[in-house]
Amino acid sequence: MTILRRVLSNWLPVYAALYIAFLYLPILLLPIFSINQSAVPKFPLTGYTLKWYETLPNTPELLSAAWNSFVVGVAASIISTILGICAARARTRYRFRGQRVANSLIMAPLVLPEIIVAVSLLIVLLQLGLELSLFTVVLGHILICIPYSVTVLTSGFEGFDRSLEEASADLGETAWGTFRRVTLPMVTPAIISSLLVSFTISLDEFILAFFLTGTEPTLPVYIWGQLRFAAKLPSVLALGTLLLIASFVMLSIAEIMRRRAARRTQNEGGAYA
Repeated sequence: MTILRRVLSNWLPVYAALYIAFLYLPILLLPIFSINQSAVPKFPLTGYTLKWYETLPNTPELLSAAWNSFVVGVAASIISTILGICAARARTRYRFRGQRVANSLIMAPLVLPEIIVAVSLLIVLLQLGLELSLFTVVLGHILICIPYSVTVLTSGFEGFDRSLEEASADLGETAWGTFRRVTLPMVTPAIISSLLVSFTISLDEFILAFFLTGTEPTLPVYIWGQLRFAAKLPSVLALGTLLLIASFVMLSIAEIMRRRAARRTQNEGGAYA
């Protein structure tokens, strides 16, 4: 048993390094080829240039798709976070019949094949008589963002000292006033983290947008359309690099806010104790 532990302890760091390299090295090639002077993404590089980035602001279709993604992302993140607050509070404060089933249904979009979800939503929305538009894309993105929102917000509500709410109620504050003055300020970092994570998920989501969009494509759908033309590939690489950086920044901020919420909850609970 001791030998096995030694072998595992020696190989686990190697495995982790290989896994990270396999996962992220292809992504790192994206910014490298985006500054390649040649339109063909191959080594060796023929030179370095930023001309592919300079062409992006001069593409009206790109700017329109970026604005569509922004609108969809903001709407989906706000609605998902509001619904996530209700679900996370119910999960951490109450025990009710069918709670496990409800939790499983909330998290189901994470494990269901996304293309099946997209086709099912498409059929349902068309049967309801809704025309495909940014509104239908928002509905689909809300469905896929809620599990992430609930996960982030649950960590903010867990460990929250309920005696703080009880003390507020004892002082004569209403239930809504307690939630607004005591609970929300404590979980604000988790709420901001949920907004950022949901916006990032919506910004990068392609399959649902591909099936549910109408004549107004989002940014991932626009990128997919541009991949049909070899001459557009360098601009797509440049755009993909910008999206990669934006996603990394937003997810980093979201993680910082989530950790801050966890520390605040622990500190407040310890101080009250």
